[in-house]
Amino acid sequence: MTEMSAPGQWSEFNRPIPEWFEKAPFGIFIHWGAYSVPAWAEPIGALGTISDDRWFAHNPYAEWYYNTIRIQGSPAEQHHREVHGGQDYDAFLDEWKAEQFDPDDWAQLFRSAGADYVIPTTKHHDGIALWDAPGTGTRNTVNRGPGRDLIEEIGGSVRKAGMRFGVYYSGGLDWHARPFPPHTTSASVHGDRPQDAEYAAYAYEHVRDLVDRYQPDILWNDINWPDGGKHFGDHGLGRLFRHFYSANPEGLVNDRWGEGTHHDYATSEYEHMGQNESEPHWENCRGIGFSFGYNQVEGPEQSLSGRELARHLIDVVSRGGHFLLNVGPKADGTIPDIQRRSLTELGQWMAKGKEYLVGARPVPQGVASPSDEPWIRWVERPEGLVAFVDGGEGAELRVRSDQFDLDAAKLSAEQDATLVRTEVGLKVRLSAGAIGPVIVTIPN
Repeated sequence: MTEMSAPGQWSEFNRPIPEWFEKAPFGIFIHWGAYSVPAWAEPIGALGTISDDRWFAHNPYAEWYYNTIRIQGSPAEQHHREVHGGQDYDAFLDEWKAEQFDPDDWAQLFRSAGADYVIPTTKHHDGIALWDAPGTGTRNTVNRGPGRDLIEEIGGSVRKAGMRFGVYYSGGLDWHARPFPPHTTSASVHGDRPQDAEYAAYAYEHVRDLVDRYQPDILWNDINWPDGGKHFGDHGLGRLFRHFYSANPEGLVNDRWGEGTHHDYATSEYEHMGQNESEPHWENCRGIGFSFGYNQVEGPEQSLSGRELARHLIDVVSRGGHFLLNVGPKADGTIPDIQRRSLTELGQWMAKGKEYLVGARPVPQGVASPSDEPWIRWVERPEGLVAFVDGGEGAELRVRSDQFDLDAAKLSAEQDATLVRTEVGLKVRLSAGAIGPVIVTIPN
């Protein structure tokens, strides 16, 4: 077999998951781009709950604005015509100034929320790069708009705050470099995408440049990789992976490079691609609202509170996953108040709760069961079981194993709850003042 056609070579990248990621339950995603200027989408619901025939013309993802405004008759097309005069999308790049952007403030907010790693978008589907990417000319944030290398600034602040740094890159779509008609179905997303060798080389040079400049710990590709580059030859994905792992032996790549290639962990998105959560290593991503990019239309009713974020994180970890929570900054570089409030509230709970999530594993089947009413989730740690309890005046905890000592169970410190031993298990009573799920530890 030649370098160009050896299908079995992808297995050379198989290896254990790095310890740092095993102990990193929570990451922050950042979607920030020219789409943050119009900042508009219909908040119709979460991905995975909306039918395909309705999703695209009413897309709740504000970062898809460039696509949605090209769908004739869509509310976004009408909004763009009435509010922005139907101007060319690239005008938003020049209007994007990031004049209040403070990367250290971002990093401190994310760190205080309990994040372990941070992944900003470096180029989304609109093709605009947030660094001086090779081959982009002036169509990037260094030469236009903000006039700054945003990736360098975010990465520097993230690492200074003690977190790992990854990069998102849209290898599967680029509406500028390859201007296909607007996507109106999921089939068109995967069918009308750039697959030629020339675009594959363009994307290769971008990601290699990201690796060399910023030494990322995670490469988070989206949609797919151009078929013309799925090989081990010149500008091939195989060579890109070799270069990445050589530069960072503890690095990881996600699963959105296309079937038959390589990934270290799988991903799900909101309530979509849930089948990937059966893989040994996986990550769920979603926004605080229904969009990744900032959407000025979203309000508290579409957004998760800090308490709800804590529940979501606990649920993901209890099932063996990691949680990548998206933040969508405004065009001026500030974090929207709703998002900042939710992150701050989450941080208040994580200050006491995170230690019980780090290194946690799903509870073996038959030992203890989760519940939604009252809300209960379980994890296992080396020292025993941990139950997270929220909602309702009282919850009964039952463990079907003599391996664990119910008589020695206790609440973690300073929680607004009481714990009582019963004939069949444990009774947890919550007070109205609890800031989030209370934590009960049951030792081996």
